[in-house]
Amino acid sequence: MTALSLFDTLLQAAAMQPEPQRLLFVFTEAELPSDATDAQRAGFRARRGGALAPLACADKRLDELSDFAALVAESRRACPPWSFVFIAALAGRDGQAPSDAQVDTALETMVRNVREGSFGGYMALDPSGEPVRFFAG
Repeated sequence: MTALSLFDTLLQAAAMQPEPQRLLFVFTEAELPSDATDAQRAGFRARRGGALAPLACADKRLDELSDFAALVAESRRACPPWSFVFIAALAGRDGQAPSDAQVDTALETMVRNVREGSFGGYMALDPSGEPVRFFAG
């Protein structure tokens, strides 16, 4: 028996919620600011440091998601290559799924938070589905 991936666990947890859920995704890449120091450039080459740049965002109903591999395949067709995806859930109300306006507002907030480095409340995965932790410094 194969262990469930973190993404599979998220899908199951979202499906068990009393209100309909939409999953929100912000796909990002790591980049080096143009004014980076030599030390920052060296760290970036060693895969440490840099800034996250949002490339694309999307939302999905639970019935539109089968597994992480399918999400990755779809994202590869729809947006530039990415390094990390940030994921959040948005709950509906009174049995209704979140409206498109609510989804748009939540995605705008997620994109802004990622740009500002305020993403501690989001799940972060690399393209293989492994969880990613970010550290300041």
